[in-house]
Amino acid sequence: METSHSGLKLWLEDANKSFHSYFIRFGIETNQWLVKITCGSAEIRTVYAGHLQAKTAVISRLSCERVGTRFNVRGVNDDGSVANFVETEQLIYVDNQITSFLQVRGSIPLFWDQPGVQVGSHKVRMSRGPEASLPAFDRHMRSMKKRYGTFAIVNLLGASLVGAKEGEAKLSTLFQSHHQACTHHSQVPHVIFDYHEQCRGGNLKNLQKLLDELKNYITDYGFFHSKDGTSILSQNGVIRTNCLDCLDRTNCIQNFFGLEVLLKQLAAIGATEKQQNIARFEEVFRQMWINNGNEVSKMYAGTGAIQGGSKLIDGARSAARTIQNNLLDGGKQEAIEILLSGGAYASELGDRARLLLPANLVQGSNTFLRAICSRFPEYTHPVPLRISAATYNVNGGNHFRSVVYKNVSLADWLLDAQKLSKSRSLVDVEEAPDNEDEVDIYAIGFEEMVDLNASNIMAASSENARSWAIELEKVLSRDRKYGLLTSVQLVGVCLYVFVKPELAPYIREVSTDTVKTGLGGAAGNKGGVMIRFNLHSTSFAFVCSHFAAGQSQVKERNDDYTEIARNLSSPFARSLHSHDYVIWCGDFNYRIDMERDTVKETIFEGDWPSMLEFDQLKANQNRGLVFQDYIEGEINFPPTYKYDLFSDDYDTSEKCRIPAWTDRVLLRRRKFGDIGPDWSPCKVVFYGRAELKQSDHRPVIATFDVDALRVDEDAREDVISDVIRRVGPQDGTVEIQVIPEMGPSVADDGFINTFKTEMNMCGEIAVMRRTQEGKVCITFKEGFGALAAFKYHGKEINGRTLQVRPLNTQWEVITRKELALFSDTSLPLIPTLTSAPSFDYASTLAAIKLSSNDPFNDENERQKDPPRRPAPPSRPQPVENGAPVVAAAQPPTTLALTNPLTTSTRTINESPESKPPSGLAPVLKKSPPANAPFVKDDERKLPPVPPRKIPPVPARSQGLSQTAFPPVPSRNNTPPVPPRA
Repeated sequence: METSHSGLKLWLEDANKSFHSYFIRFGIETNQWLVKITCGSAEIRTVYAGHLQAKTAVISRLSCERVGTRFNVRGVNDDGSVANFVETEQLIYVDNQITSFLQVRGSIPLFWDQPGVQVGSHKVRMSRGPEASLPAFDRHMRSMKKRYGTFAIVNLLGASLVGAKEGEAKLSTLFQSHHQACTHHSQVPHVIFDYHEQCRGGNLKNLQKLLDELKNYITDYGFFHSKDGTSILSQNGVIRTNCLDCLDRTNCIQNFFGLEVLLKQLAAIGATEKQQNIARFEEVFRQMWINNGNEVSKMYAGTGAIQGGSKLIDGARSAARTIQNNLLDGGKQEAIEILLSGGAYASELGDRARLLLPANLVQGSNTFLRAICSRFPEYTHPVPLRISAATYNVNGGNHFRSVVYKNVSLADWLLDAQKLSKSRSLVDVEEAPDNEDEVDIYAIGFEEMVDLNASNIMAASSENARSWAIELEKVLSRDRKYGLLTSVQLVGVCLYVFVKPELAPYIREVSTDTVKTGLGGAAGNKGGVMIRFNLHSTSFAFVCSHFAAGQSQVKERNDDYTEIARNLSSPFARSLHSHDYVIWCGDFNYRIDMERDTVKETIFEGDWPSMLEFDQLKANQNRGLVFQDYIEGEINFPPTYKYDLFSDDYDTSEKCRIPAWTDRVLLRRRKFGDIGPDWSPCKVVFYGRAELKQSDHRPVIATFDVDALRVDEDAREDVISDVIRRVGPQDGTVEIQVIPEMGPSVADDGFINTFKTEMNMCGEIAVMRRTQEGKVCITFKEGFGALAAFKYHGKEINGRTLQVRPLNTQWEVITRKELALFSDTSLPLIPTLTSAPSFDYASTLAAIKLSSNDPFNDENERQKDPPRRPAPPSRPQPVENGAPVVAAAQPPTTLALTNPLTTSTRTINESPESKPPSGLAPVLKKSPPANAPFVKDDERKLPPVPPRKIPPVPARSQGLSQTAFPPVPSRNNTPPVPPRA
C-alpha cells in the first residue's frame, strides 16, 4: 500500500528577494509572514513494505540565476549560469534514518539560441563565436566544482550532421571542444551518448552501455546517509545531464540513474531483505520520476514531458508547446524578470549601476545608487581602446569572387587603408604620427549582402553572411588573432563585431536587435541592425543601416533614422542612446544637392569643403533633424557612390546619378555626470576609403581612440563604505525628544511653526507624527534629510532643547544586511572544497583549433566526405571475466577538434588500446584521483545488493498521505533544524 502527495508545488526560498528589501530597509521583520519562494516541484509518498513505513520523495529545485521560458532563455549567461538548471533529489526516510541522492541538469554552457518561429525542426544558432564563449564556459565549470566538488557530464545531444539534428551535432561538437580546451577541467569526464540513436524505437536496453561508462563515477560519488542525526555517508559528486531542452531525454536518463542508486540506498537502510520490498520501492520511485519530469517540463516548456508512451498524448503536448513557446511565453518571460529583478534595471540609473557595481548592490535604494554612481571617477580608471568601424555596400555580393580583381584583398580596406591612403598622397608636409597601434575592436557592416528581390526580402539566405564571416576572420587575423564576437543580419544589412581574444573575459551582456523600415516598416530591404555589449564598465552599441534611396527622398531618410534610433533596444529596456558609445555606419544614401557636371568638376579639383556645403547629411544634422551629438571624421576623399563596376568612372548609365558620400561612419559619446574641461568624445585616428571595385560603392573605414572605464574593486569598496555612512538611514526616520515637552499653548504653536521650518530645511518630509511617549517622529523622503536633522541634536529652538536620534540606531548594519540579501547564498554540496586553478585564458584559447572542421563553416562541411554510419547499437561491448573492459586513464593531450562523426578520427584522452563500446561516441575517461574524499564500497560494509529485476510499470497509486514529511538532517553533521512554530 502506498499513499502520496502528488504534484505539490514548492514556493519556499530565494526567488523573490526584491520583495523583502523594502521591509528590511524600514526594519520590519518578515520571517514570520512574508513567504520566501523557490520554483520547483516535490512529490511525497508513504510506502509500506513489510514492517517498514517509509517516506519517499523526489524534489526538484530550479535555479533563479538564469530563469526563463524555453525559446527565450537558452545556454549560458556571462556569470556562468545556465538555463533550466535543476537539482533533483530522491529521498527515503525510515524511522531515524534518511538517505538521498542528488542529480543536476542544465543547458549547454555556451551562447546559443533558436531564433524565429520554431515549428517542427528547431534550428540552433550560435549567438557568440567560440573564443567569446570560453570565459562564460569556464565560469560555469568553476561554479559546478564549487558547489558539487566533482561531477561528470552526460551529453545526450544528437551526433548526426545530416537532417534535423544537424544543429545538435554542431552544438555538441562545440561543447566537447570547449571542454577539451579548458585544460584545468580535464578531470571532469564527458560522456557522449546519442540518446535518439541509441534508444531508437523505445529500445532502452542500450542504456546499460551508458551505465557501464558511468558506473565507477556513480559509485565513487556515492549518496547521503544519516542515522540519528549523524552523517554516515556523504555524496561527493553529481552527474550533470543535458540534452537540447534538458527535458524529455534528460528525464529518462535521470530516472535510470535514480533507480540504479535506489538499490544502494535501500541496502544502506536495511530494506533489501525481500525482493517484494525492492519492487515496491522501484514502482513508487519510477512513477514519481515520471511525475517529476512532467513538472519540470511545465516550468520550462509549459506542458508535460513527451515520454513516448502515447502518441496521442505526446502529439497534443507537442502542439501545445509550439503554441505556448512561440506565442505566449513573451509575457511570461517579462513577469519572471520583474519578479526576480523587481524592475531595478529599467531606469537609466539602474543601467549605470549595472555597469559600475556588483549585482547584489544594484537592488539598493535610488539614493544609495545615485551617490555611488556619481562618484565613479574615484574608483574607475580609463582603459584606452582603438576601434575601427567599416561599411561596404557590396551590391548583392555577386562580384566578390570576380577574377577581374582577384589580387585585391579585403586587407586593403580593413588593415592597410591608412597606409595606402598615405602612399596615394602626392604631398605629405605633415610629420606622420605614430598611429600604428593595433585595433582592439572591429565593427564591419555590409549593405545589399544579398540581392534585394522579393524572395530574399521574405526569407533572406544566410549563406552569404557565413561566407563573409569566414573570410573576414581570415583577413583580420593576418597579423594577430581576432575572434568573432557575434553577428546580426536583416535581409541585406549585416553587421559583424570582431575583438581581440584577450578582451573576451571582460565583455558581457552581448545582444542584437533589428528594425525594418522598408515599405512602412513591413519589409527588411531597408532598415538597421545593432550589436551592443559592455566592455569593462562601459557600454558600446554598433549600428549598421541602409536608408531610403533617391536624390530627393531626404525626408524618408530622416524618417528611417528616427525610426531606427527610437526602436533599437536591448535587454533591461536600454535605448540606443543610453549607451556610452554609439558608432553608426552604413549606406545612408544622403546625396549632394549640386549639378552632376559641377560635382565632377569639383571632384577633379579635390575641393571637398565646397561639396560638403551641399551634403544632405551635414545639412540635416546642422538643423538637428538627424544624428544629433554625433561626430564624423574629416572627409578628405572622393565620393563613394556611384561607380561603374570594375571602373574608376562614376555612373555612366542612363540615370547618370550624381556622385555622393552615401557611405558614412559617425560616433556619439554620452555625457554622464560632471564633465571636466578635458572631456572629448574621442580621437579620430583615420577616416577614409579603399579602392575595391567589385561594387558600385567604395568601402569606408573609420578608426577611433576611445576610453573604456575599468573599476578598481578595492577603491570601490572604500567608496561604498563611505556612501553608506553619508546617505544616512535608509528609512530616513529620526526621533526627536523636545525638552521641555510641548503643550497646547500659543507659545507652543510658535515653536511648532519654527520647528517645521527648520526640519523642512533638512529635506523633504514625507511623514511627521507625535508618538505616545511625546516624541516627534519624522520620516524624510531621503536619508540625507535624516543626517541633516542629526545636526540639531542639543540645539535650542524657542527655548526648547532638541535631542535627535535615528529610529534605527544600527542603520549601517541594516543597509549592509539589505545589500547582502542579493548575494549568492547557495551552499556547496561538500563544505570544504579546493578551488580550481586560475583561468589562463591565453593558453586555453590556443587549445581551440577551429580550422577545417569549424562547425560554423558550412562550406567546409559540404566539402567533407559523408558522415560515417554509426555502428549497430546491438554490437556487444568487449568483456573480460564477465566484466566490461575499461581502459586505464591516460594523461590529457592537446587535441585537434575534428568532428567525431566524419571520416576524420578524434580521440579524447584515449589511448590507442582503449576503444569506446560499439554504438557509443568516444568519451572522456578519467579515473578519480587517489585521494578523492569518498568512502569506498569495501569500507561501507553494506548488505549485498540483490540483482535488479525491473518489473513492468504499474498503474499510478492513488491516495494522499496524512503524515508530514520529517525534517532532513544536515549533511555536515549538524543537528536538524526544528520546525518553525
